[in-house]
Amino acid sequence: MIDSYLSFLERFGSEFIVRLLEHIEIVLLAVAIAIPIGVGTGILIRYNDVAATVVLWLAGIAQTVPSLALFGLLIPIVGIGYPPVVIALVMYAQLPIMRNTYIGLSEVPEASNEVAAGIGMTPFQRLRRVQLPIALPVIMAGIRNATVIMVGIAAIGAFIGAGGLGQPIFRGIRLPDTQMVVVASILVATLALVLDYLLGSLEQYFQLSNGKDVDPNVALRFTRSTLTPLVQKLQP
Repeated sequence: MIDSYLSFLERFGSEFIVRLLEHIEIVLLAVAIAIPIGVGTGILIRYNDVAATVVLWLAGIAQTVPSLALFGLLIPIVGIGYPPVVIALVMYAQLPIMRNTYIGLSEVPEASNEVAAGIGMTPFQRLRRVQLPIALPVIMAGIRNATVIMVGIAAIGAFIGAGGLGQPIFRGIRLPDTQMVVVASILVATLALVLDYLLGSLEQYFQLSNGKDVDPNVALRFTRSTLTPLVQKLQP
């Protein structure tokens, strides 16, 4: 069985690399668009509870729309391929990012705000230098959840010509070719786990920066042990 999968990878390995890179490109593009929208909206609704309730409710409704139905609604507007998939992924990412931004900012200790106001900081300075740094671990947790969701939904985007790892999955189902489905599915799951681990490391970094007592994972320990001395050497 293992030999058959190895021979399969020899024949189709280059294609899977191309599809993996396409999948990563789709997800990273959607994440790059979703973060400023979600964080910016989360900051704005932090100051109005009624707006927060309405916006988070609408984002929750968007989460319940099946991906294929959403693709179908977007195709007449933006066509097939990348655009509807990226737009859909951005929409699905808004709830975890906005909600965690709102919660993270809401949980900033009032004492920190009072101290910042007492030393003459403007509201924008308090947001940038006090509130956002404290809320970053919670915000990063939302980005982490959103990214994992995107990896799975992006695979369905191949149904409308967006490429990515969903293409060999659908082709394997159509042929049928069990090996193609299994290998592509493993790659999707592996990509989700890798991105989750890397973003989890970044979340831990922000927690440590805020003085929280957490046990850093292997990636964060390696980064701190190798990059920190290098940065110190480069500093004048």
